[in-house]
Amino acid sequence: MTRISKAFQNKKAFIAFVTGGDPDIETTEALIPQMAAAGADLIEIGIPFSDPIAEGVVIQAADERALKAGVTTDKLFDMVKRVRGTVDVPLVFMTYMNPVYTYGTDRFVKRCAECGIDGIIVPDVPFEEKEEISGACVASGIELISMIAPTSNERIEMIAGQAKGFLYCVSSLGVTGIRSSITTNIKEMIDHVKKVSDIPCAVGFGIATPQQAQEMAAVSDGAIVGSAIVKLIAQNGRNCIEPVCQYVREMKAAVVSASCV
Repeated sequence: MTRISKAFQNKKAFIAFVTGGDPDIETTEALIPQMAAAGADLIEIGIPFSDPIAEGVVIQAADERALKAGVTTDKLFDMVKRVRGTVDVPLVFMTYMNPVYTYGTDRFVKRCAECGIDGIIVPDVPFEEKEEISGACVASGIELISMIAPTSNERIEMIAGQAKGFLYCVSSLGVTGIRSSITTNIKEMIDHVKKVSDIPCAVGFGIATPQQAQEMAAVSDGAIVGSAIVKLIAQNGRNCIEPVCQYVREMKAAVVSASCV
């Protein structure tokens, strides 16, 4: 059983996102093990990119801070390798095709495997074009995480049928960011997936409060939170570890409580 499968085994998963290298690589390295200890079942690490088209202003600003601080893909690989020595939860890179292609697709995926990354999410690669990277992922044992959105409709079954690791269900149209309410019929989307696959479905984009996390986890296999955590990091800088971990504990408790609803 893979680490990603274990993260969802007999429970709802809380998935936390951080931008790698924001505010600096040392803070990210210290934060990841603490987030895992606080209850994050899976941690996504964003590779900073100058043109992150799926991201809202909060994560865009984090990318800019990290790049300004001198983070590189190689530095992130080295950091993950060090962190992997103390962290058992799955670690997943969120990136875009341009940094992967620039690094060299096969080389990038091999380095992911060498440093202990379990999966990658590439939002700007449509499912129909995933061969650009999926072959390299299979060869290295890295799970390429697919995404579905409220507009996927008839594509949902096709994507779900071939999905690996878990399915990232986008709760709202547009970019990442904190939303006051989530109006998409997530249950309908998840039910559609479950007709063809038993792959875990985690919901992301817009989740910021414990109530939202509980509501999303109640109809899915887990909740993904990014912008709200990145915002805490922006507000607290190098002193972000305790505020972020307190937030992770609260969100994890909300996700767990969804199992009882």
